[in-house]
Amino acid sequence: MPGGERVTAAETRILRPAVVVPQTSQETGVYAEGILAGLVGAATIALWFLALDSIKGRPFYTPTVLGTALFRGGAGLENPRGLVPNFEMVLSFTWVHALAFLLIGLAASRLLGLVERNPSFGFGVVLLFVFFGFGFLLASMVFAEPVLRALTWPEILVGNLLAAAAMAAVFWRWHPRLAIQP
Repeated sequence: MPGGERVTAAETRILRPAVVVPQTSQETGVYAEGILAGLVGAATIALWFLALDSIKGRPFYTPTVLGTALFRGGAGLENPRGLVPNFEMVLSFTWVHALAFLLIGLAASRLLGLVERNPSFGFGVVLLFVFFGFGFLLASMVFAEPVLRALTWPEILVGNLLAAAAMAAVFWRWHPRLAIQP
C-alpha cells in the first residue's frame, strides 16, 4: 500500500433499482385481444343504434338520450320525444361507452385466458356473462325508467346481443380451439 495507508473494504448493501420486466408476448396479446374486442363491441352497438335512429329520422338520438341520463341526471327526459340530438352529449357518451366496452373486452380476454388454462371454469364464465347481460337489462328497467320511455328494451337487448356476438367473433378468431367443460 502506498504511503502506509490501510484500506479496508466495507460491505455495503446497495439496493438495485426496480427493474421493469417487459410483458410477455402472451400478456400483450391478451390486452390487444381485449382492446380489439371492446372496440368491435362498442362500434357494433353504436352502429345498431345509429341505424335505428336514422330509420326513425333522428340520427344520434339514442346517445343523446343516454348521455342526458348519465351526465344530466335525466333532466330533459320528461318529454323524451322533444329531446334534440346534441353533439356534445353524443361525443361525451360515446367516450364513456367506448371505455366501458374496452374494460369489458379486457376482462373477457383475461377470463378466456383463464378458461384456456383450466377449461372447467368455462361454464362459469359463460354464466357470468349471461348474468351480467340480463342484470344490465333488469337494472335498466328498474333504475333508468326515463331512458326506457325513450328507448325500448327490445332495441337495447338486440343491440347488446349484437355487440356480444361481434365480440365473441373476435374472441373465437383468437381462440378457435377453446374448450369449455361443465
